[in-house]
Amino acid sequence: MMKKRKLGALEVSAIGMGCMGLSFGLGQAKSTQEGIALIRKAVDQGVTFFDTAEAYGPYSNEELVGEALKPIRDQVIIATKFGMISDIGINSRPENIRKVCDESLKRLQTDYIDLFYQHRVDPNVPIEDVAGTIQDLVNKGKVKHFGLSQASADTIRKAHQVFPVTAVQNQYSLWTREPERDVLPTCKELGIGFVPWGPLGTGFLTGAIKPDSTFDPSTDLRATFPRFTREAMIANMPLVDKIADLAQRKQASSAQIALAWLLAQHDFIVPVPGIDQEQYLYDNIASADFVLNREDLQEIEEIMSSVQIEGERLSKELLVLDDL
Repeated sequence: MMKKRKLGALEVSAIGMGCMGLSFGLGQAKSTQEGIALIRKAVDQGVTFFDTAEAYGPYSNEELVGEALKPIRDQVIIATKFGMISDIGINSRPENIRKVCDESLKRLQTDYIDLFYQHRVDPNVPIEDVAGTIQDLVNKGKVKHFGLSQASADTIRKAHQVFPVTAVQNQYSLWTREPERDVLPTCKELGIGFVPWGPLGTGFLTGAIKPDSTFDPSTDLRATFPRFTREAMIANMPLVDKIADLAQRKQASSAQIALAWLLAQHDFIVPVPGIDQEQYLYDNIASADFVLNREDLQEIEEIMSSVQIEGERLSKELLVLDDL
């Protein structure tokens, strides 16, 4: 059975499932039937932690997750997000948080949201007001836990003083290590869980993407990411090749190495890789039982120090929304 981990007081499977790609952002969307079947297979394999957001679709991913998990709602943890939709912008005004919460509850076909993240920090709304609004929703039984995404250590501290932050979801992987500087130490100090999004480098670290891979701008966000230009992919391929070499020696996949590395950093880390194919589901969840020894971790550090990562991790339009 899948190992468990704690995000603050919230117990979840050691590997969660990022559901975004089933509906939005990473190529052709799956059919509703395909998406439901894959989510339920994940539950059968011991995954209890499912990540979605109003922005994914928008809205359609929450509907899919709600439909898939409705029969087993009491067995799973659902995380969703408020406050950022591409064609609307950032909005964490208290009245909007309450409105999004009610709408998300309907789409998810549930009475409560286990973990409600602020999708991006709103510079126009004090984080204390956001935390206070979540506290009110918790008191009303609509939300169980409060989360932040792409938040700085300073913002996390300010929010946590008003109402406990259960989890922080920032981008973190072998080739995106900014959280190690301030955010991870803050989470450790305050007893907050950390949920890496993009733990497989939005697919690049798996080795499935090659320099001649192309991304459809109409369906795939990576078409706008500087790291996914042909030039950047060529420059960054040595990282993938060296990880693949280690994986082969360890009789593992590159994805398992990347996820096991994250799990080895802290016991309060729970990655949510995007899973849109059954083969990726089984491959990803196997990483929960895959242990990297001290020599493996040292080799990975040497690999990382030998490769200069080229390209920004996100588009300018998305980077500007980060509170980092």
